[in-house]
Amino acid sequence: MKKINIFLIGILVIGLSSCKKFLDMSPSNSADSEKAITTPRDAQILMNGIMSQMTSSSYYGRNFILYGDAKGGDLAVYSQGRGLDAFYTFQHDVNLNNYSSFWSQIYFCILQSNYLLEEIQKLEANGITGFNTAKGQALTVRALMYFDLVRLYSKAYTYDKASYGVPLILTKESYDARPLRPTVEANYAQILKDLSDASSLLPKTKTNGYINYYANKALLARIYLFMNDKPNALLAAEEVINATSLFTLYPNDKWTDSWKSQYGSESIFELGINPLENDLGTASLGVYQRNRNVGTTAALGFFYASTDFLARLNEGAADVRKGVMARDETSASRLGALYKYSGSIDLAGDKSTANNTAVNIKVIRLSEMYLIAAEAALATDAAKAATYLNAIRKRSPNLSAATAGTITLDMILNEKSKELYGEGHRFFDLIRVNKSITFNDEFGGLSISHRPKTIDRTFYRTILPIPQGEIDANPGLKAQQNPGYE
Repeated sequence: MKKINIFLIGILVIGLSSCKKFLDMSPSNSADSEKAITTPRDAQILMNGIMSQMTSSSYYGRNFILYGDAKGGDLAVYSQGRGLDAFYTFQHDVNLNNYSSFWSQIYFCILQSNYLLEEIQKLEANGITGFNTAKGQALTVRALMYFDLVRLYSKAYTYDKASYGVPLILTKESYDARPLRPTVEANYAQILKDLSDASSLLPKTKTNGYINYYANKALLARIYLFMNDKPNALLAAEEVINATSLFTLYPNDKWTDSWKSQYGSESIFELGINPLENDLGTASLGVYQRNRNVGTTAALGFFYASTDFLARLNEGAADVRKGVMARDETSASRLGALYKYSGSIDLAGDKSTANNTAVNIKVIRLSEMYLIAAEAALATDAAKAATYLNAIRKRSPNLSAATAGTITLDMILNEKSKELYGEGHRFFDLIRVNKSITFNDEFGGLSISHRPKTIDRTFYRTILPIPQGEIDANPGLKAQQNPGYE
């Protein structure tokens, strides 16, 4: 695994900021790094580079999404030894399967964002304008990155907001900087501040491949839900839902094919995957979830749908979301292989069948906003909650509609599992609402000794250890190691 101590990246980021290969921008490598950003175009090119880095296999390109579904029990390991087993088995310690690349890659992207923001601040101080959009995007992605880090390495806000969060680095750090962990609450306060500061800077038009005002609001809705601030989560989600000139839900006959294309009507924010640039090829997210034994195109079959997930999906015989599922290697009838990130079960993505990551990474979709609105409204307006839930539940038309008298939190969570399967949400949602997770361990030959069959958020391995390499670089973190990993 790549190991980059965050306390050393501050030095590296300036050199990288003038690297043409990474940023594809003038000036050349030999130019003064202080002149690397001089125009709004330069700033946007750097923003493009940051979003490209977010598609690393260590982040949204693969591992972060697999983590959320495997640990949430929706994905299951078919055979140990293919890779990333520990997402399912929870076999983590400070050295073994610590997935330090989460830490290093996300902080690398944060520090690139910090560099961009500081350079914009210098230019604006000299009276140069036109940087609002790039600045708003940088603040919004920084908020997203800190949100992801604090969910990986810290207890849920709804569990213990006074516990240790992750180090907040908001400026270029000197080589000897040793930032420590503030509280989870402090992390969320900074996340909210970044989103607030960014909101007015972003356009309200649809900007394919970039963050706009509504992507900022959609992320805000997600954050407020994780803080259990239901009124504000509802307000933010409804603002996005009501932007009907930009975003609309797919009708049932269009949902499956929507995965063949990019920037569709439900796409609020997606990260572009470009052939010969950031396509992971046979190491991509789609390949990890396809049937290993079918077709000539590479497939690794690391993870298949769990029995519990398939039971939820099969509640409705005509559920359109079965259209992205195909047989796995266990039998001719078990539809456990996911083809969302292959474009379709016939690999007909929008780029080419030779491109194993056939579609972009969809980070935020409109359907999530409906499900957030349903959960946020549940306690105060069950009828409204049912209306929002039914907008998504009708993708399984054989199921009876929810009503104010029948809707429950479990119904919403189960629908969210079906709708956002393979998109990395399940584990974080169950931890947030303090639900237990039971693993079927349905496939034979698995040896699992590092977690019980059923866990909840009191199980210490539901958060990752601070990597030993980070503790070696910053000894003060040793006293702040997550409980159970000392």
